[in-house]
Amino acid sequence: MSAAPASRPAWLGRTGLASALLLCHVLMSLAARPKGPGHTHLNSIRIDGDISLGGLFPVHARGHDGKACGELKKEKGIHRLEAMLFALDRINNDHSLLPNITLGARILDTCSRDTHALEQSLTFVQALIEKDGSDVKCLGGGAPIIAKPERVVGVIGASASSVSIMVANILRLFKIPQVSYASTAPELSDNTRYDFFSRVVPPDTYQAQAMVDIVKAMNWNYVATVASEGSYGESGVDAFIQKSREDGSVCISQSVKIQREPRPGEFVKIIQRLSDNPNARVVIIFANEDDIRRLLQAAERENKIGHFLWVGSDSWGSKISPVEQQERVAEGAITILPKRQSIRGFDRYFISRTLENNRRNIWFAEFWENNFNCKLSRHPLKKGSGIKKCTNEERIGKDSLYEQEGKVQFVIDAVYAMAHALHNMHQDLCPGRVGLCSRMDPINGTLLLKYIRNINITGIAGNPVLFNENGDAPGRYEIYQYQRRNGSSEYKKIGHWTDHLHLNIQSMQWPGGVQQVPTSICSQPCKPGERKKVVKGMPCCWHCELCDGYQYQHDLTTCKMCRFDLRPNANHTGCQPIPIVKLEWSSPWAVIPVLLAIAGIMATMFVVVTFIRYNDTPIVKASGRELSYVLLTGIFLCYATTFLMISAPDAGICALRRIFLGLGMSISYAAMLTKTNRIYRIFEQGKVSVSAPRFISPASQLVITFSLISVQLLGVCIWFSMDPSEALIDYEDQRTVNPQLARGVLKCDISDLSLILLLGYSMLLMVTCTVYAIKTRGVPETFNEAKPIGFTMYTTCIIWLAFIPIFFGTSQSAEKMYIQTTTLTISVSLSASVSLGLLYMPKVYVVLFHPEQNVPKRTRSLKAVVTAATMSNKFNPKASLRPNGEARTELCHNLETQAFGSKQTYISYSNHAL
Repeated sequence: MSAAPASRPAWLGRTGLASALLLCHVLMSLAARPKGPGHTHLNSIRIDGDISLGGLFPVHARGHDGKACGELKKEKGIHRLEAMLFALDRINNDHSLLPNITLGARILDTCSRDTHALEQSLTFVQALIEKDGSDVKCLGGGAPIIAKPERVVGVIGASASSVSIMVANILRLFKIPQVSYASTAPELSDNTRYDFFSRVVPPDTYQAQAMVDIVKAMNWNYVATVASEGSYGESGVDAFIQKSREDGSVCISQSVKIQREPRPGEFVKIIQRLSDNPNARVVIIFANEDDIRRLLQAAERENKIGHFLWVGSDSWGSKISPVEQQERVAEGAITILPKRQSIRGFDRYFISRTLENNRRNIWFAEFWENNFNCKLSRHPLKKGSGIKKCTNEERIGKDSLYEQEGKVQFVIDAVYAMAHALHNMHQDLCPGRVGLCSRMDPINGTLLLKYIRNINITGIAGNPVLFNENGDAPGRYEIYQYQRRNGSSEYKKIGHWTDHLHLNIQSMQWPGGVQQVPTSICSQPCKPGERKKVVKGMPCCWHCELCDGYQYQHDLTTCKMCRFDLRPNANHTGCQPIPIVKLEWSSPWAVIPVLLAIAGIMATMFVVVTFIRYNDTPIVKASGRELSYVLLTGIFLCYATTFLMISAPDAGICALRRIFLGLGMSISYAAMLTKTNRIYRIFEQGKVSVSAPRFISPASQLVITFSLISVQLLGVCIWFSMDPSEALIDYEDQRTVNPQLARGVLKCDISDLSLILLLGYSMLLMVTCTVYAIKTRGVPETFNEAKPIGFTMYTTCIIWLAFIPIFFGTSQSAEKMYIQTTTLTISVSLSASVSLGLLYMPKVYVVLFHPEQNVPKRTRSLKAVVTAATMSNKFNPKASLRPNGEARTELCHNLETQAFGSKQTYISYSNHAL
């Protein structure tokens, strides 16, 4: 190849001096040894042909204690190697594919180690490296004859991604295409670095997505990962982590890496580390076969059988060797494998292999001893070893277990992909020629790669074999579960993945024969009415916080306040209307005020009827009939207010409350204030003059009274004009800490301040009346009820002084509506009862039971009355303190009942006139 000389310095520049020295050492050793058809070379198999393909297989495991290779791999090594030999035989016997062209092979053992594979794979490029023999002289003085090794045009392999990466870096320098049957690391999809690499298996990005979908389908969200050191393990776990982060529903508790050369006890430490987080039971494994087996062994030693739920990548697949003698700890493991089919032709081929007919496989004798647990005659037997001698009569599948390894199909597809690319290339470059033509000698690797990437054939299992622009195959996987039934174990197919997961969960079985899917979650689901408080950086881990108070669960992570007229339901998952309450007639808080009001109204009506019946008697006249009826009207309205306060609020009731709540008391206290003011003015006037004060006639008294009442009505009218009355629902009045006890109160729009202003004028009249009552306390008690009015006002003040702390002191109580309404109505009714009892009941008693006292008395002039009262106060100051001063009593009983004229010198007064 013309490009070979130019390739040498480039390669040396990339790999460095160590690789160059290693290459020279290998080439010198190769040149020193003869070779021929069927001979082994550097632990390799050589099969002669017109075109040679390279093959890389992990025939042996990684060695320990300084050894390059370890024990034989029966499935992953021998099965796959034989699959390539089987494919070569089929192709060479197929006259329609590469007719008259024989494919040969150079098959090497990678020993599951990338550095060893690199050393072995230099065999593939030695034919492309120009050898300098100028310093080599023969004994006869002639030039040496250096045998030219066979030219490898393409390589099948490798298995492990780390090996494929290492080898791909060498092969691309010499433009040798490579088709892998098992390497799935996402890194190999980088067409700028691994442009000559292709694979018939999908990359781990698809596999990682499939594994994420499996985890989600099982409702797992908290997993650990274990990776073997190297490109396959680390890239696979990185792809899984990336996909899980993109999805957002799977979290990684921890990621553990198995060292390339594990120290003693390392796997036990890994199991202990995984056990530190018992919630993360699922373990995602991207590890090689040896590491998987040793990890399961450590789990069994640590008595973790049934605890971990393994999810293995295609490196586990459906292999027997990782779970052999570890069936209990591996039970329930879910594994993934590129979609494949058992090749029956290969089964017939493989079970027919014997030591006699398979001499081309230099490792087959070792496989024979390992598979049948015997020793060939070439090895002396030790006494007592218990190992029998091989008879060569043993048969695969009859005297030993046999199950086709999962990647056999892909090895065959890889060989066929290379063969079809060569066939298409031959048809284009050598049309009509039998055998190779000059245009294919040597074969251009870059052109061959183009043909490889363009193939689209049907594989041996019926699946399409094709590559995308990066050399990757489409993602098609089968999902397996390792199950144990009746003492036997098997990999059972439970689903498949082709862009989307299809999983038969009902067919799955878990450790201990349990059908229910085990859990592997960071945090238990929150209860209804609780929100998730996500742990920072771990979206699958959270703390549950109760949506308390008036909050409800809006979504999984948010609590929101219910609207002002709503409260949360019992489990705080939504809001419901707050119940509306009002003071019911049947409530004990209403019964007592109503009974008191009814009794008061009946008593008031009784007094009114009595007064009307005895309207012209002296007692009634002396009480001041006009103001008495006004006062009794106010008392009646005070009692009637109770019914307005207890009635269900609406616009009309609320308007009547505004009007009559203060009106009844205003009427009562306005009438009493007019009376006490009249008495006070008469006696004050009498001290300085015998002339009568102004505005003391009944008509004047009514005008004064109604003037005082009109102030109350005017204030209410102004209130109506500024703020029309309405009923409303107060949701703050009984908004308790416990939302289940919250109530909306149907009430009128009268605030506490409005109530104070409404009753304030009545209170002002009451206080003013009390002041006049105190000033007229010295007037004889029969003078127009001065002392009964005084006692009434004193008692009324006490009632309202008691009302204020009770009413405002319960403003924060849950029973505020009931207490305040009852307190207000009872206080108003008591005030009316005091007025009714002290002012009118004695008169009714006299009228009804002592009619002999209800007779006219003699009259005296104003001068005589006032002079007698004044002189009595001068000569006997303490006489006014007696309840019935003799002088005043005498004068009072001798007064006549008639009105005075403004032009009379001496005016006669009766109790009515005063």
